[in-house]
Amino acid sequence: MPEALTADDLVALALEVSEEGVRAGELPVGAVVVMGEEIIGRAYTQEPAQGRRLVHADLLAMEQADRRLGWTARARPLVLAVTLEPCLMCLGAAMALGVSQVYYGVEAPDDGAAGVPAVWQPARSTMSFSRPPAVAGGYRRQECIEQFRRYAATASTASLRQYAESMAALG
Repeated sequence: MPEALTADDLVALALEVSEEGVRAGELPVGAVVVMGEEIIGRAYTQEPAQGRRLVHADLLAMEQADRRLGWTARARPLVLAVTLEPCLMCLGAAMALGVSQVYYGVEAPDDGAAGVPAVWQPARSTMSFSRPPAVAGGYRRQECIEQFRRYAATASTASLRQYAESMAALG
C-alpha cells in the first residue's frame, strides 16, 4: 500500500469492497476505515443477507474498527471512505468513533448527511464525540454510479432494483 493514501485511493479501496458485496447479491456500497496506511475496518452493506436495515457498509466497517481499537488512544487520525454518502446514522457513528475525515463517491440524495457538519452546533464542542468529521464527496463518482447500474440489472427484489436504478440515474 502506498505511504500516503489519497482520498481517491481510499474510495478505490471502498469500491473493491463494494464489488465483493455485489458478487454476494448486496447493494453496491462498500466502506473502509483507515488509520494511517492500515485498514482497520472494511465491509459492504448486508441488508438482504442479514434481513436487517441497520447493516450499512460504513457502520459495519466502523464497528470492526471500534472492536479492534476499543478505548485505546488513536495513534493516527481515523478516516472513513465509502462509496455512498453516509446517512445521518452513519455520520453519527463516525462522530462517536472519532473519525476525522470522511470521503465518499456518490451523493445520496434521499438521506445523505454530508451537509450536517456545516450546521452542527453542539452545546459543548470540546467533547470528542461532538465534533463531526470533515466530509468530502465526488471521488470516483462515475465508478460508483456504474456499480449501481450493473447491480440494477441483477437486483433480487423490486425495491433494491428501484433504488439502484435511481442511483444509476445520477450519472
